[in-house]
Parts: sequence; C-alpha cells; structure tokens
Amino acid sequence: MTPKHLSFWPISSLCRWLPVCLSAFGLGWMTVSVQAQEFPQKTVRIVVGQGAGGGMDTLARLLSQRLAGPLGQPVVVENRVGAGGIIATDGVAKSPADGHTLLMAPIGNMVFTPILTPKLRYSPTKDFVPVSLVASFPLLLVVNTKQGITSLPDLVKFMKANPDKANYGGSGPAFQFASELFRLQTGTPGEFIQYKSTSETITALIAGDLVMSMVDTGPASSLLGAGQLRALAVTSPTRLPSLPQVPTMAELGFPQLEFRYWAGLFAPAQTPMSAVKRLESEVHRILKMPEVAAQMATSQVTATPASSEELAKLLAADLARWGAVAESAKIKSND
Repeated sequence: MTPKHLSFWPISSLCRWLPVCLSAFGLGWMTVSVQAQEFPQKTVRIVVGQGAGGGMDTLARLLSQRLAGPLGQPVVVENRVGAGGIIATDGVAKSPADGHTLLMAPIGNMVFTPILTPKLRYSPTKDFVPVSLVASFPLLLVVNTKQGITSLPDLVKFMKANPDKANYGGSGPAFQFASELFRLQTGTPGEFIQYKSTSETITALIAGDLVMSMVDTGPASSLLGAGQLRALAVTSPTRLPSLPQVPTMAELGFPQLEFRYWAGLFAPAQTPMSAVKRLESEVHRILKMPEVAAQMATSQVTATPASSEELAKLLAADLARWGAVAESAKIKSND
C-alpha cells in the first residue's frame, strides 16, 4: 500500500491544474515565444538621412502612407539630416534589430560613402540586412546646347583637343564616380568640380564653366525641353520612354557605362527574417500599385521591387564595381 502522505492526486485534478503550474514556473514558453515573434508590436520608423521634400523623403513617405494599414501600427518618417546621411545611417545600424527602425538609403550612403571613408562608423554589409529595393534611375550625360556638341563622339573629340576646357562637375560622390567612369572608358582628360546641388551644377554648365555633366533626369528635364541643355546619352539598359530620342551608352559603343542608381530599404543586422520578409512583401505590394508607379515616374524614377536577397547581391556588386573605379581614377578618400 502507498502511505497516505505519498498518495497521488486524482488524474482529473492533475490535468486541471497542470497548465496553471506550467505557466507559474515559466514553462508556458511556447505561448510567450509566439507572441515575441509577432511583428510589428509598435510604431515603425523609416529614417531618412536627407531633408524633407527630397528624393529619399518622398519615397519613404510613399511607403509609410500605405504600410500603416496592413501592418496595424503607425509608420512614420523621421528625417535625421547631417554629415551627408552618415548620422542617420549610423543611427539605424545601432538601433534595436526588431524591424521597427528602418533606413531609406540611397546608393550614396551604402556604396560611395563607405568606399570614400575607410574609418566609417558603419558597414553597409555587416551592420544591415536589406529589406527591399525600392526605386532606381539612370543618369543623363548633358552638355550646353551653345557649345555646338551634338553627339558623344563630338564631346570626346572636343575634350581631347581642349584639355584645359574639359572640366566636368556634379553635386556629390554619386556624380563624381559616374563622371570618372566616363573619363576612364573614353580616355578623356578633365577635372571634376564639386557643387553643392544639381541646380548649381546645371547653372555652371549653362554658364560655360563645365563642358559636360552626368545628372539625374528629373532636374534636367525642363531645361532639355527649353533647349538649354542637350542630352547625349543615358546610362540605362534601354532608352527612356520620356526621352526616346536619347541613345543609351551601350548603343554608342560604351556598354561599360550602363548602370542605374538606386534607393533601398534596410534594417539593422540580426533583424528576424520573419519581420524582413513581412516588410518585403508589403513594400512590393505597394510598389506594384499603378498610382505609386505613376507618382514615381513624375520624379523620373522607376519603382523597382526586388527581394532582400537580390538587393544584397546588388549592393555587393556595386561595392566591387565602384571600388575599382575609385582605385583606377584615384578618387581621394575622406580621412
């Protein structure tokens, strides 16, 4: 016989109290774990390193306005301006890796700045996980119509014959890298001149201070229509619907000058892939909306939904490609 003080509870009583005991002793981990994996749990912030009204800000707000409903949480855009986007990028890299803090980043902050800044506080590949490619755009090679240069061969011939007049310029590393790639591929001389903005660059081009410039299509479009600038080539794989008369670099015999710049959405490294894929899916749904694509087209950018894995490959390829350009062109790094 079993002693009375060792008698067992009836099975029915044990079954009734078992869930309570498991929870009391922290053994209800399965329920807690499932709850911890749910995303999102609070407001999602999209951090932008550029000012309100700029290209990155516009893209971030296009997404934020349409993400809140499906995610069931507010989605806000936060502008952290300073140090050419480094402050914002570094801040997101050091944020909690839970999917609630994201970065809308241009190629400049993820490719050109890391190449030019050896002691940068963040690594684009180690400190971030890509969420989705958002938009892409080519550059136009433009000249002043008063120069009498009507084709790319004309431009190359002029620059080689007039090295003292072969200046080219732009408003940042993205335009410098593109210009240096052009110089390397065409064997032309010249010096790159830095300007504060694309509008300043175009003003200098019209004034005759520059012989050419590589610019994004948006700011140049109105001046092309007014006859002040002439586009000689575009860096996209195919001609632009808005500028069907402008040939591609590849058509003109320079396939190495084919490229598109881009903007993407990133999260801190170690963000759970369940959150990354949830965000990726929602972003792609938004980018495929006709009204979103049309709104982007007004800024001369193309909605470009591409997966986390595809953006990771693009980032790695661009770091290698433009790093080689920096080395060959001897583009000075920022100490």
